[in-house]
Amino acid sequence: MLGSLLAASHLMPLELLPAKTAEHAAGVGFTQVLIYVVDLQGDVLRLLTGEGLDAGQGAVGEETELKIEGTVAGRAFQYGQIVAGAETGGAGSHWWVPLLDGTERLGVLRITTIHGDQRALEDMELLSALLALIIDSKRRSSDSYARLTRVKPLDVAAEMQWHLMPPPTYADGRVMISAAMEPAYKISGDAYDYAIAGHLVHLSLFDAMGHDTAAGLTANLAMGACRNARRAGAGLVETSERIEEVLIEQYGQTRYATGILADLDTRTGALTWVNRGHHPPVVIRGGRWITLLDCPPAHPMGTALGLPALLCRDQLEPGDRLVLYTDGITEARRGGNEEFGLPRFTDFLIRHHAAGLPVPETLRRLIHAVLEHHDGHLQDDATVLFCEWLGPVPQPTVRAAALAGLPPTDAGAGRATPQGAAGHR
Repeated sequence: MLGSLLAASHLMPLELLPAKTAEHAAGVGFTQVLIYVVDLQGDVLRLLTGEGLDAGQGAVGEETELKIEGTVAGRAFQYGQIVAGAETGGAGSHWWVPLLDGTERLGVLRITTIHGDQRALEDMELLSALLALIIDSKRRSSDSYARLTRVKPLDVAAEMQWHLMPPPTYADGRVMISAAMEPAYKISGDAYDYAIAGHLVHLSLFDAMGHDTAAGLTANLAMGACRNARRAGAGLVETSERIEEVLIEQYGQTRYATGILADLDTRTGALTWVNRGHHPPVVIRGGRWITLLDCPPAHPMGTALGLPALLCRDQLEPGDRLVLYTDGITEARRGGNEEFGLPRFTDFLIRHHAAGLPVPETLRRLIHAVLEHHDGHLQDDATVLFCEWLGPVPQPTVRAAALAGLPPTDAGAGRATPQGAAGHR
């Protein structure tokens, strides 16, 4: 199944994926496979349809949109676990399988099969992993996919930002990184970035002046200059100065961006960082202690105010969670002029960590809480970038997998053990 589907995928447009998946999955007893992808805000799952679908293979009569909150499909997505669905009589049972590209949650599969044993569950998980890789390879050139994941039109600035930034989730045996942004369809001046170079993890967060397309252009320029300087071997201070030079070359001193640039040495937990007029990072330690990292801020990049950019150092402990955020998170206000605030923000992260939720799901719920606090309409971009250092010795993949909402890996078998399904086998 996997080999034939992979071979067929090389010259396959995304629109043929549902039909080809159904064709090849039939060989292992899957009578139907439906692919649902998540929208930009993480509210709904939408059915991927395309050419070559008929009543026996496709989505005729099926729901084309499912809510994440309060549904079985949503539970599989939220917790990253295979969940048994409804019985279909003699045709077998439905199973909801998370669709994960590495640690990025793309959606879910609904697989119908007469088999519910361990082998069938392993086949479901392997099929899901391959489909996620195929979808990821096709979606960047697919307007069909872009339209499907939007419940309303993006503005131009948001269009630029979503194509600028890396995937919202990354995990390995050393770190777990996750990010979230709102308003998803009108994001303008916020941007986040992360990159891995050997034992170093680079993190950066930018908040450009304004809430329009020009703010998006400023953020794009700041991130491009950051990547360019970093990849040329510049240190953090030099990189921040290079960003300022580029912004001034383009805009004079009429546009600027605040930001945090940081490097984490995964061998030691040593954190070095530069503050360019931004809110200081937060460290959550032991699941309960909150520390604001102190570093004298330099002026925002692009203002040329002459304040020195200082390289600051802090020491993380294994399990520490570093949180970068923009003011749209903490300064979101409701009708009574009450801010969401830093205490409420950090308390939310701590409580949901204690509840055992995967990090991406915690951030999805956080963003929805900020939106609710602001009656659904933010006046400023709200972005959070989260990084947990797992320790100096690379941890078994089960730890990073749990944080990201992935099923843990069975090292002996070399494949993942489906969670949440044992009671249904």
